[in-house]
Amino acid sequence: MSIKGISHIHMCVSDVERSLEFYRDILGLTVKTHVQPMLDRPGAESLGMYSRLRTTRSVADIYFDNADTPQPVLVLTSHPDGVEGGPRKFDEKGITNLAFQVDDIESHAQMLAERGVNVAGDISDFRDAAGQMRTVFAYDPDGNLVQFHEGFNRDKYNDYAEPRD
Repeated sequence: MSIKGISHIHMCVSDVERSLEFYRDILGLTVKTHVQPMLDRPGAESLGMYSRLRTTRSVADIYFDNADTPQPVLVLTSHPDGVEGGPRKFDEKGITNLAFQVDDIESHAQMLAERGVNVAGDISDFRDAAGQMRTVFAYDPDGNLVQFHEGFNRDKYNDYAEPRD
């Protein structure tokens, strides 16, 4: 038995419609199904997976527009009777951010600012296991960190680029 990849990320949000304005309308991801509300779905009533009894939820399945896959990349859910908790910080247990690859980080950061997205600092350069990166972080409507990065272009940023080990 082997794991073939990540099928999707499931994120609870305070308001699906408000989150869709960010993920669909600003970031350009595709919503293929938007089901509201969900009743009688397996697990919807399970106290083992929820902090309290839940019988309804709103769900939005979000896909990359260029992907030929039957699976969503992100599943957003919200509960009409409210959600618990808040976004994680980098030094807290749990998933701390979503990361999306973009072609041009400067253009993307400018687009985010022009559309009123709360950007968490300037573009930064760093090196990770994949090599050189340029990245910027922003907050979604619930305050979750969303990272945007481009692969490092050695010709464009030659002063910073170092050989990869």
